[in-house]
Amino acid sequence: MTSMEQRMATTFGLDGDGAWQRHANPWSVYTRIPGPAALVAAIWTYAWIGWWSLIPIGALLVWLVINPLFFEEPASTRHWASRSVFGERLWSETDHASFPPEYRSPVPNIAQGMQVVGLVPMVLGLVIFDVAAAVCGMLIVQLGKCWYLDRMVLLFGAMKERDPEVAAWEY
Repeated sequence: MTSMEQRMATTFGLDGDGAWQRHANPWSVYTRIPGPAALVAAIWTYAWIGWWSLIPIGALLVWLVINPLFFEEPASTRHWASRSVFGERLWSETDHASFPPEYRSPVPNIAQGMQVVGLVPMVLGLVIFDVAAAVCGMLIVQLGKCWYLDRMVLLFGAMKERDPEVAAWEY
């Protein structure tokens, strides 16, 4: 049985070393982080340009889908962003029972849940054009994502010390 994380990785074409290495390019990570804010802004343009807003919304959605494979493998993966991607790879591809005990906690799932919780006021704010709700929800989504990525950096750090194959991802 595949996990939700594995299905999401497959959806974005993240299978195999090359795909994950390209996504580990810091440009890939740092250009995805503002995605929710850009999506809020793109959807909000409906208030000014009507259905023409589908152009920036569509362009942004296409970007978010192709982004993980858009960039070349980085010259170095000794970056916070690269380590967060390697942690995500471990989280999605590895049996969690093989993690050190402190990394089997539900914290990454809580951080992901926080993102889902933030979607509620964000979407509601966009539907009823309430700036405060949309921005509040977007901030909750962003905080959840950054917390999740931070946990993934720590997971990668712990696992690279246990597994030379994992350590080789960082160069």
